[in-house]
Amino acid sequence: MSDEAPTPAPSQAARAMMSAFPRAGRRVEHAYAELDLAGGGGMLEQQNALGDPRLLARPWDPATCVDPQLRAEIWRWLEQVVTWLNHEYVWDADAMIPSCWPSHPHLVHELAVLADLRRRAGLGLTADGLEEWHRYALPAFADRMRQRMSQHCQEAGHQAWPAKSRHARHTAEAAVQERAAVQHADLGTLTAPAAMSPTPVWHGRSTQPQLQIIDGPGPDLET
Repeated sequence: MSDEAPTPAPSQAARAMMSAFPRAGRRVEHAYAELDLAGGGGMLEQQNALGDPRLLARPWDPATCVDPQLRAEIWRWLEQVVTWLNHEYVWDADAMIPSCWPSHPHLVHELAVLADLRRRAGLGLTADGLEEWHRYALPAFADRMRQRMSQHCQEAGHQAWPAKSRHARHTAEAAVQERAAVQHADLGTLTAPAAMSPTPVWHGRSTQPQLQIIDGPGPDLET
């Protein structure tokens, strides 16, 4: 009787047990490199060449990626990440990220952050970052997704936004004006500070200690 492990069938041998986290595209990695330089990883000349760091694209916040080619790479990367997550981490169908995820802004925002955290964890020299991602980031995202989706878009495809009518009322002109009136009334209760206000006085005396010259003999320096 042989102690060797049985040879797997060709279909099993050709399929890896797990797949690697998708790598971001060249433009996305370039955006990360610029952020690393601005964050202190580069020389002063390099940081100055980048300009205002507040204007740099941040892949974890897709709205800041205004270059069309960079934004396209963000979409491709997130598409790969979602496919990877659904295959590698989802067993129960209720936990699947729906195929219409690009039509849900809340999912796009969260997936970009989740992908960024997973990328950073994968670059670590220890398993600490990846363990935190497994323990906190991924479960928290899954819980929020299930709470917000509430079985929508799971079986019958993408569903209309349930809160659309309430959002329309919120942004209606009458509602905007009503909120503006309340805010204006609050501002009316405030008094604008004087340009050069004098030192506050309490009962005729300054609230700040001051030295004064008084008549009579001077102080006894010996005591």
